[in-house]
Amino acid sequence: MAIKKQYLKSKPVCKVTFSVPAEEAKSVAVVGSFNEWNTEATELKKLKNGTFKGTVDLASDNSYEFRYLVDGTYINDDQADSYAFNEFAGEENCVINL
Repeated sequence: MAIKKQYLKSKPVCKVTFSVPAEEAKSVAVVGSFNEWNTEATELKKLKNGTFKGTVDLASDNSYEFRYLVDGTYINDDQADSYAFNEFAGEENCVINL
């Protein structure tokens, strides 16, 4: 998995690209505090090489919790900036700092 951050000079926004190698998967989405944990809001597109990829514009100078939803199973990104325990879910979420 990979996270690429591209800060815009013209406005306080960071383009964050999420990449998830999942050749066998049918669907991958990124869910988090930036899209109210909506499982359908940020679906990633499958590329020919089997990687799912998508870009989200997020406000700079913030931190966001997120996870990937791969065929109905939540997984974390091993390249996240940090992790935060969520009492509601009883799990650790990935954190991205911008």
